[in-house]
Amino acid sequence: MGSLAESSVLQSPVFTKQPGSIVYPVETVENGREVVFSCEARGSPAPAYRWKLNGTEILPKAGSHFSLSGGNLRISRLNRDRDAGTYQCLASNSFGTIVSREASLTFAYLESFKTQRRSPVSVREGQGMVLLCGPPPHSGDLVFSWIFNESTTFVQQETRRFISQETGNLYIAKVEPSDVGNYTCVVTNTVTKTRVQAPPDYNPESELFPPFLFFISSPSPAPSITWRREDGAPFPRKVDTRKTNGVLEIPYFQQDDVGTYECVAENSRGMNKVKGKLSFYAPPHLIEKPQDVQKLIDDSLVWECKATGKPKPSYRWMKNGENLESTEERIQVANGVLSISRLTLSDTGMYQCVAGNKHGEVYSNAELRVIAAAPDFSHNQLRSQTMVKVGGDVLVECRPKMSPWGVISWRKGSDPAHRDRVIGLNGRKFQMIMKNTKYTARLHLSACDQAAYKITKCVSEASVITTQPSTLDATVGESVVLPCQVSHDPSLELKFTWFFNEQLIHFGSHDGFFEKVGGHSAGDIMIRNIQLKHAGKYTCAVQTKVDSISVALDLIVRGPPAPPTQIHVEEITDTTASLSWRPGPDNHSPITAYTIQARTPFSLGWQAVTTVPEVVGGRQLTAVVIDLNPWVEYEFRVLASNRIGTGEPSKPSKQARTKSTSPKVTPANVSGGGGSRSELVITWEPVPEELQNGPGFGYVVAFRPHGATGWMQAAVPSPEASRYVFKNESIQPFSPFHVKVGVYNNEGEGPFGPVITIYSAEEEPGRAPTRVRARSLSAAEIEVSWKALPWNASKRRVLGYELRYWSKSEREDTASVQRTVGNQTSSVIRGLRGSTSYYISVRAYNTAGTGPPSSTVNVTTKKPPPSQPPDKVMWNTSNSKIIVNWEQVKALENESEVTGYKVSAPHVMETNTTSVELALPTDEDYIIQIKPFGEGGDGSSSRQITIPKTAGQTLSREKKNNFTLFTFFIIN
Repeated sequence: MGSLAESSVLQSPVFTKQPGSIVYPVETVENGREVVFSCEARGSPAPAYRWKLNGTEILPKAGSHFSLSGGNLRISRLNRDRDAGTYQCLASNSFGTIVSREASLTFAYLESFKTQRRSPVSVREGQGMVLLCGPPPHSGDLVFSWIFNESTTFVQQETRRFISQETGNLYIAKVEPSDVGNYTCVVTNTVTKTRVQAPPDYNPESELFPPFLFFISSPSPAPSITWRREDGAPFPRKVDTRKTNGVLEIPYFQQDDVGTYECVAENSRGMNKVKGKLSFYAPPHLIEKPQDVQKLIDDSLVWECKATGKPKPSYRWMKNGENLESTEERIQVANGVLSISRLTLSDTGMYQCVAGNKHGEVYSNAELRVIAAAPDFSHNQLRSQTMVKVGGDVLVECRPKMSPWGVISWRKGSDPAHRDRVIGLNGRKFQMIMKNTKYTARLHLSACDQAAYKITKCVSEASVITTQPSTLDATVGESVVLPCQVSHDPSLELKFTWFFNEQLIHFGSHDGFFEKVGGHSAGDIMIRNIQLKHAGKYTCAVQTKVDSISVALDLIVRGPPAPPTQIHVEEITDTTASLSWRPGPDNHSPITAYTIQARTPFSLGWQAVTTVPEVVGGRQLTAVVIDLNPWVEYEFRVLASNRIGTGEPSKPSKQARTKSTSPKVTPANVSGGGGSRSELVITWEPVPEELQNGPGFGYVVAFRPHGATGWMQAAVPSPEASRYVFKNESIQPFSPFHVKVGVYNNEGEGPFGPVITIYSAEEEPGRAPTRVRARSLSAAEIEVSWKALPWNASKRRVLGYELRYWSKSEREDTASVQRTVGNQTSSVIRGLRGSTSYYISVRAYNTAGTGPPSSTVNVTTKKPPPSQPPDKVMWNTSNSKIIVNWEQVKALENESEVTGYKVSAPHVMETNTTSVELALPTDEDYIIQIKPFGEGGDGSSSRQITIPKTAGQTLSREKKNNFTLFTFFIIN
């Protein structure tokens, strides 16, 4: 039936105004104020109103603090404990009842902080810390700020400071001496406008809050901090990456911004990173609503309600303001769909779909009218002509519109003898049958009985499907043809229809798997790249104007096995885990083997593991995984294989941690050296967490001077530690020590690594280089030489030399630095300015630093090279040669004289004239450039000139001509 006309005089109730939630300040309640919830609906008859509080109907009485004004609910003499809750408005008329959205009444307040003061905490400079606010009891949204040293100004957010408006905590990265002092958390209630202050507060901690992602980093030197998305997607334009630093701000957060974000801190000592996940949540939003409908008695109703939201909304249905319970089999509610079969007058009413998640609910209203109607044939008249075969059956449908259903009788109207005779229900030719609750008449013919029943043609040959196997099988990835060929009367047109598991196949859809093949008498179809989902029952239906036939076949698809199920870890030790599982369907090919994979928080995805037995057969449903790492959380999954391939993996098992044991792996890359005077610096790579074998992991550092017999030892209890420094005034510079590093945890001590030799800190060189000389090579280069320093008895090594140079117009403390390595005693300084006086000094260096400077030398660079490029460059051919000429370059007064030219064509050649001869270009084009040079270096180049290879070939063919001139001018 169609939708109800909006212009109808009578109308079901529809809300025009619904109540909204109210937050009321507690202080105002004490002054005897009141609140009003609004509710208004249109309808005819005019709706009557009721209200519910927490699901219980409110019954206003004389003198009650509840009163109704139209649809509005007025609450006077407010009481915080009595009146707080959830309110709903109900509007009713003769068509039914609808319920408004929920509206809450809450009372906002803000209590004072406890007066107790927390003890101060000492923090090392450069560390990161968080000061916890811990707001007092409250109701209503809060705004947090902090005061430093009881001043009147508030702490400002910047690159090192961040105030979380979720918890009120103040984060400080890389603490500085200027941060020392008293901090006070200030809390403001946005509803009551009241403000309270906490006592000064210290407490170290760190947290992460979206959509502001804040990263605290405390190492030294201060690291550079960068942000990136784990999936590699670039940041949208709305994110200003120039000001992110420790805080990543994402304005106008949307679904596209969901993902895992990674903060990377990096300095000269290494890199660290941390991840944070951002999720998107949204209240429900209706995208498909039920519409008002009018139905006949015994009709069926299907209403669908769909909503978006995150988490995914759940649905419930209401009828006339009460939750609809499907107590009758004919009423079904599932996933937002309401279906009612065999409608009765009692089903009439107002229905509401309610979609909700933890972020809210949305309501949609619709009216159902169930009506009675007298018989009406205007919409379903009998067909004027019907074609049927001799001896066959014909179905003449009689489907009047009426509600409720009535009695049907038949008369044969074309024969006067039978025109008014009612045909009996059990006659030789007629039989009354039920079809979809509607009566129809079935006519049995023994001859071509025309005219009387408007039967105009008889067909002598019945259609027969001639080829059709009952079962076919195929393997995943193959293509298969399903045959359907028919023997039929040539005068009839055939219509082929295919069904898969009783669902019509729409060719051109289904991702292109199904395709029609065959000629006029064949309705064959092909399934390309067959998949497991294509297994099932296929029916070919053939229809003509006089008959229809069908035949079915079963298609079996063989493929890799389905995932195993019920993966359990039966027993676990420090290095083994016993697993069991159940097989999934083998998809018509027996399972031949199982593969076990595992993953940990430290692995890159799933990895194959070693098992006992090494090969797990298809009939075996248990195995022992070996060679696991102790004290690591593992997940396991199982994959089944057959002769066709390997199937999808099972769901992961529950996490299981292997038992702990003493450590077995020692630190890698133990080395050291350097540091300050009287120090022995020892470094190593920390042992990864997955190899620490248990809690309480740490390092044992053992060392002794060369020649000593006893070892000195020190424990380093941090598993992340990577260095140990032993300081003693008796340690001589650059003294050799034997060093080894071992491991331990709560289960006991592990082994030591190999013994290596590490030298204590050395002293910087004590002498300056001598015989320092400098000479200008060009306008941009100076060569510096010196006499090398020998090692002396104090073992002050020389690793190389450091050159410092600065111009006459610069200060020495801003000098540029250039270093050499080893015993090198000369170096060229490049990139200088021409005609400029430079000062140069040389120092020796080692790991302790640089020694004293040499005496300073002074040198002036040569004049700059010519700035003008060669002009009027031209070329011609003569006697199988290319002659290139150009105009002489004259240097300016402040430039060095031109002493020659460099020509590249294709190899560089030098000349002190203004022309060169070249061989003809027979193999490749010539690209020619010319630049002048002098003692100041190379000058500016001319523009490129291209002499094509084809020109050379043409000229060589015209060799008989004594002189052929091709001249090009290149004017800069």
